Amino acid sequence: MLPALVRKTWSDDRRALLGWAVGIAAVTGLYTSFYRDFAGVSQFKQAAVPQDMLDFLGIADLTSPAGYLQATVFSLIGPLLVLLCAITLAARTIAGPEEDGALELLLTVPVTRIAFAAQRLAATSAAVLAVAAVPWLLLLIVVPSTGMAITLSDVSAASFGLTALAWCFTGIAFLVGAATGRRGTVLAVAGALAVLTYIANALGGVVDGLAWLRYLSPFHYAFGTDPLHTGWHPGPLAVLVVVGAVTATAGVLWFNRRDIAA
Repeated sequence: MLPALVRKTWSDDRRALLGWAVGIAAVTGLYTSFYRDFAGVSQFKQAAVPQDMLDFLGIADLTSPAGYLQATVFSLIGPLLVLLCAITLAARTIAGPEEDGALELLLTVPVTRIAFAAQRLAATSAAVLAVAAVPWLLLLIVVPSTGMAITLSDVSAASFGLTALAWCFTGIAFLVGAATGRRGTVLAVAGALAVLTYIANALGGVVDGLAWLRYLSPFHYAFGTDPLHTGWHPGPLAVLVVVGAVTATAGVLWFNRRDIAA
């Protein structure tokens, strides 16, 4: 039997979860459904896009199936939607009910503060990872059916990078919410961090002398190894998992010590 707080969190978030899952599935399905038509004119399309723009977006090419998936699913739109989902749901674990005045009622559940925060975090993390896995599940069907010459192992490697990225920002957003109790602060801080680190990764790939910036960006550890072409790289993925775990743990401990009545 799942803890009551886990069940309640899922129940409260069920509409949002369904909306995010359907939206991400629709975007993934829409883009991948165009592959057959795009493949015939891919060289003309690539020629029309400046190479500097492709480099900035981290797109190796548009002519291969891996390059097409990178450009349409894993470069910008996919991470954007998944991170929006992760940050908004994480903002609802602690900061949301605290701002709404419902946190004290939730804390009447006969568990410790640490258990309360951990269960809310576990429920949200499981939900975020399930939503982040939607593109992977869909691509396991779409890639073979559209004749994309790319292994499902490489697709899985890129998809795991996307879920690891989502977990990383879930931990960060949870920490901000547990520390401040302000939903707007969570959205602002985690959202700004996502934008800034994306730009840092992009600039590090195209500007001489700024390559070091990439190592400050979670996006580099998720997709910098070009998993759609090169497959699995456990080391960079482990960095995202560890960052998510450390920030999430820090959030639980911080919430346990904070005076929520202040």
